[in-house]
Amino acid sequence: MQEKDTNTETLILEAAKKVFVLKGFDGARMQEIADEAGINKALLHYYFRKKEKLFEAVFNEAFSKFVPKIWKIQRSDQTVFEKIEEAAEQYINLFKENPHLPIFVLHELSRNSEYVVNLLQTNGVMPPLIVSQIQKEIDEGKIENMPPLQILVNLLSMCIFPFAARPIILGILMNNDVQAFDTFIEQRKKEIPKFIIKAISKK
Repeated sequence: MQEKDTNTETLILEAAKKVFVLKGFDGARMQEIADEAGINKALLHYYFRKKEKLFEAVFNEAFSKFVPKIWKIQRSDQTVFEKIEEAAEQYINLFKENPHLPIFVLHELSRNSEYVVNLLQTNGVMPPLIVSQIQKEIDEGKIENMPPLQILVNLLSMCIFPFAARPIILGILMNNDVQAFDTFIEQRKKEIPKFIIKAISKK
């Protein structure tokens, strides 16, 4: 019975991802999600009584495996450069496994930014440890003097953009060659940290 329950919940979450991406939170209807999952609405409400709870579950499911990895990177004894390399790989892996997430988050930020920010913070997406380490290495003269948040935003935006702009990159720049896009994304695991580290390294 437990296996059946788990499978049904997974089915619901996958269906919810598709509907939320297509319709956004406001446009999504529980009936549509039930139809996409191939279940009746009563069963959907048995698992998730409100759309808000389902929305949170989609977020939590995506970040549950990711956040511990980021916290591990932040707490490690690695240099800032090493952490940038690992963080880029983990962020890109997250978006590869959840390609809906960047557009999903950007859409909901325009709709209800406070709600999304609270969800991210609840999931532990906070940068204080790495910010303080970057500042420490700046003070020690190991990297260029620039605001630590600029470095973090550069890293995050360079990881997110190819997924958010996938239709343009794939359709216009790559002639809809999915394999080429996948190769390009894998290359970014190395190219992004290389670019950032070169930019902040002491000349």
